[in-house]
Amino acid sequence: MTRFHQTLASGGWQKLSLVEQLANVGSEISRSAHWETKDQDHCRQAFDRALELLDMTIGDDRWRGRLKELTRLRELLIDAFLGGETYGSRLADFSQYFFDFALAARCNK
Repeated sequence: MTRFHQTLASGGWQKLSLVEQLANVGSEISRSAHWETKDQDHCRQAFDRALELLDMTIGDDRWRGRLKELTRLRELLIDAFLGGETYGSRLADFSQYFFDFALAARCNK
């Protein structure tokens, strides 16, 4: 599998807080939602990048106590990307959820 975020995958991701990590995931989800009705290729690429970042967050040992929440988030995102048949979610539904992390990350700088 191609790594989109080489620098982050080689240790940079673990230097970020959970809030910063989820803000970055949210950036890619926002891009994916933007392209959803315009260009399926761009939508898929952004979604793949988001999953890669989320998988790195799930694999971060610091968040072991949050695995249930993080893996449920992954499940909901995949459902939304595939049309929301199981949970009725849409990519655009996650905008506010991730915006709050982006805002918190910005305020913590």
